Amino acid sequence: MISQAELAEQFDRSRSHLRAVAFRMLGSADEADDAVQEVWLRASRVDSSAVGNVTGWLTTILGRVCLDMLRSRRRRREELTDFSELDQVVAHDDATGPEDEMALADAVGLALLVVLDTLGPAERVAFVLHDLFAVPFDEIAEIVERSPAAAKKLASRARHRVHGAAAAPAADLARQREVVEAFLTAARAGDLSALLAVLAPDVVRRADRVALRGGAETEVRGARRVAEETVTNAGRARFARPILVNGALGVAVAPRGRLQLVLEVAIAGGRVAAINVIGEPTRLRQLQLAVADIPSSAGSSSQSGDRAATPASRDEPGRR
Repeated sequence: MISQAELAEQFDRSRSHLRAVAFRMLGSADEADDAVQEVWLRASRVDSSAVGNVTGWLTTILGRVCLDMLRSRRRRREELTDFSELDQVVAHDDATGPEDEMALADAVGLALLVVLDTLGPAERVAFVLHDLFAVPFDEIAEIVERSPAAAKKLASRARHRVHGAAAAPAADLARQREVVEAFLTAARAGDLSALLAVLAPDVVRRADRVALRGGAETEVRGARRVAEETVTNAGRARFARPILVNGALGVAVAPRGRLQLVLEVAIAGGRVAAINVIGEPTRLRQLQLAVADIPSSAGSSSQSGDRAATPASRDEPGRR
């Protein structure tokens, strides 16, 4: 029999694992903390004497909590679409320390969080629990209130969407990624010379009205003009990572893992030939986004890329 004191002790030992699971399911540090607290409230009110694996049991409770939160969020459909709000996020993150939400998002993979946010609540829960934390489907089935076979199908559909289908051979995507990462590295540094080196002389930048600041032009032509504009966006470039956009390599701008902009990038002759910036919510939802888990020789994974979604062996598994 587990006493309340023993349950509290085991909950504290499981807290980091629970928070890791919750952050991947919710994509928000604050919401993850709320979910973990709700798990304790629910667990402390029921008889746990027959529980064999407390961490697994707590993970199951967490799955139900996160599923409810995801469904509630989907009904609200709260989205950040105003650039003034994005600027506030940039300013806030500039003032925060290394343990902020952006650091958490980078540890998980910013592009992965973006793609997870496109999944339905049950798909996201099934994928995160099984593919990232190796929770068996019979336990996931209890959480999503489906059969184990149906839970397996949910995770399979989610996995297909997370990894997507590239429109070019891996070797071509790897070369494109080097160019995109060189562009992002220069943009983050505000390095005008490096930007001019990676932009084609006749590059064109197009953007919809939602993606633009104030009276910015919807179309800008020429390497110098595009480079000078990009330098002014160094703060926002911190939130930019490579991602597959409709099968081609592009860029997602996602402060705290929440998608705000997508850049469709055309590459010719080893340089960026065109950039199409999309910020309009309806258009963003129509894009097929996937993790760009292609080998990269440029940059580190924490700054420029996202790892493939594989079981997180460094976290305590949620098995019972």
